[in-house]
Amino acid sequence: MSEKIYGQFDLETIEKLADIVNNKELSELTLADGDKTITIKGKRCVPAPVPMPMMPPMGAPMGGMPPMNVPPMSEAPAAAPAAVSGTKVTAPIVGTFYAAPSPDSKPFVKVGDRIKKGDVIFIIESMKVMSEVPSEFDGVVKEICVNNGDAVEFGQTVMILE
Repeated sequence: MSEKIYGQFDLETIEKLADIVNNKELSELTLADGDKTITIKGKRCVPAPVPMPMMPPMGAPMGGMPPMNVPPMSEAPAAAPAAVSGTKVTAPIVGTFYAAPSPDSKPFVKVGDRIKKGDVIFIIESMKVMSEVPSEFDGVVKEICVNNGDAVEFGQTVMILE
């Protein structure tokens, strides 16, 4: 029988986990057993976190930022979509758009609703964190450009206000 080294983990199990860490080139692997944890570190270095760029206020122009995920233009450009009039409300972070606080709740806003600066108008879930997004403008909701549950990108137009 294998000798217990640490909680529920025997030497054979730890060696197998170490082999997995090395073969998969992982930086580390952490296991928990109740209030005890064991971490096996590999040779691979963990890259330093990339700093997040400063986000402009909702609806503000993107400044000098290059467009993201824009397909290259073809030689024969298609007809340009009609210019959108009104104030654009953009996603302040990357995540999942939710129109209501829960699936069985009514949406924060719908087309035609009058909103005031500071009113919560939608939620974006990012990394399991729900962030309420308040309006930075007074106005009337003219158009909601995304559907409930859609993934949104930073700076993507979510709705348009008049």
